Amino acid sequence: MADAIASAAEPGAVPRKRVVPPGRRQERVLLTAAALLRPRLRRLLAAIALGVLSLSSALALAGVSAWLITRAWQMPPVLDLSIAVVAVRTFAISRGVLHYCERLATHSTALGAASTVRTQIYRRLASGPAATAARLPSGELVARVGADVDELANVLVRAVVPIGVAGVLAVTATAVVAVISLSAGAILASCLFLAGVVAPALAAKAAASQEAMARHHHSGRDTSAMLALDYAPQLRVAGILPHVVAEAHRRQIAWGHALDAAARPAAISQAMPTAAIGISVLGAVAAGIALAPTAAPTTLAVLMLLPLSAFEATVPLPAAAVQLTRSRMAALRLLDLTTPDGVGVTGSAQPVSLPAGPGRLSADVCVGHRQTRSDLVTVDLPPGSRLAVTGPTGGGKTTLLMTLAGLLPALHGQVRLDGVALSDFDSDELHSTVSFFAEDAHLFATTVRDNLLVARGDCRDDELARALDRVGLGEWLNNLPVGLSTVLTGGAQAVSAGQRRRLLLARAVLSPARIVLLDEPTEHLEAAEAEDVLRDLLAPTSDLMTAGRTVVVATHHLPNDSGCAELRIDSA
Repeated sequence: MADAIASAAEPGAVPRKRVVPPGRRQERVLLTAAALLRPRLRRLLAAIALGVLSLSSALALAGVSAWLITRAWQMPPVLDLSIAVVAVRTFAISRGVLHYCERLATHSTALGAASTVRTQIYRRLASGPAATAARLPSGELVARVGADVDELANVLVRAVVPIGVAGVLAVTATAVVAVISLSAGAILASCLFLAGVVAPALAAKAAASQEAMARHHHSGRDTSAMLALDYAPQLRVAGILPHVVAEAHRRQIAWGHALDAAARPAAISQAMPTAAIGISVLGAVAAGIALAPTAAPTTLAVLMLLPLSAFEATVPLPAAAVQLTRSRMAALRLLDLTTPDGVGVTGSAQPVSLPAGPGRLSADVCVGHRQTRSDLVTVDLPPGSRLAVTGPTGGGKTTLLMTLAGLLPALHGQVRLDGVALSDFDSDELHSTVSFFAEDAHLFATTVRDNLLVARGDCRDDELARALDRVGLGEWLNNLPVGLSTVLTGGAQAVSAGQRRRLLLARAVLSPARIVLLDEPTEHLEAAEAEDVLRDLLAPTSDLMTAGRTVVVATHHLPNDSGCAELRIDSA
């Protein structure tokens, strides 16, 4: 949290831009992301077919209506018009019904694909390297698994289906008009190319130039908002809560301006289909005048009205091109999230076996970020050691602990366990041996028992009760309605800040990890109680941590009589 407050105090800080790995070509990103979407091909093809049938009904409605109006002007027997009248009614009704069915099929496919993407992302985050999520601010992570997934799924509704429908309808309409007049068909084909290819290309180019900046502001806004929501009391004490709220507001306004800037060139592309319709109608009129001496009036009417319906399929294409651009950018961020660039990934083809004993943790590293970095930090922790990491807010204490746990890469140097680099171990086995316990770890809206079993799933109820008693929650447990089975409604909202801290400390006590890294374990406790807990944690004969476990604690308030080694860290 201290690092979060420090970052919040730096207005306008720009997150480090990630580089697209070589070989990942922009135009192939969506194809790669299709493995995440896994859309049901049959439903997708059914949606396109329904869309084609719907707009074909509109095209047929225009043609039959033109024939009916012109033929009725000639005043034939009523029976000669009966079939056309029925056909007009049929096409008018079927157009709406088929369009509704197409929307149902399309949205069902898109919602199913979005659910599939989120499920895969959660599974990969849960089973993959912890650094994948740890390296991102919470606001950025929320934006990726939220808005980015929606943008990726929108490619089916707003791009793939409209493009497929427009392609089929354009060929059909051009062929029908070309049968009547080759010149009118050529004009229609040119205008359809203008409305269906040139205008979308212009819209996509405009969106690509502005969407990245808009996305940056969106992510920054979410990050600032999450800071304000998660750390409001601490930020208020630090005197920077109004600044964080103002920063979120500023990001929102900047995001709106960026989106407005992206919309201006896109507006031109939206106007191009209207111009193309006008040109095609004028071309059909000219072709009709040329055919007037030899063609029937009904044929000329069909020739002039068909282009009006032919362009209905191209109207969504500029928006579809913009959606393709946005979905491609969202896919890049999601692929970056699910396939990180080596951070926390095993460095060798065959992982090294973890040491049988507690293990000696050592490091000579510079930690932090590009903007703020620490001096060289040297750590050597034999089994059973106790170390207190102190320093000012934003000095890098949390970052150092996450680096020692293998969750973040060091800017320089290496962290080793019994002389072996952490990157050479299997990540799952490593984090069961070297565990970092964050001060803002999540409490789930479930029972007290389940919230503790997160640390170790095979604990018996008596072990859980003893752990709670050791961290000072024995009386609290006894007063709960159904003990360990009591549901914490709302998660952290069901307990006080001090009780939440003690529950998180109980997880660390229950954890099987032999090296425990605790970030601010006594924050929100009363001063006297906090000092007592710290003395117990850092004592060689601790009631909370056995003598064989290595304990590292990051804290602002180290008791003078703690008697343990102290490492003071401050970012440069």
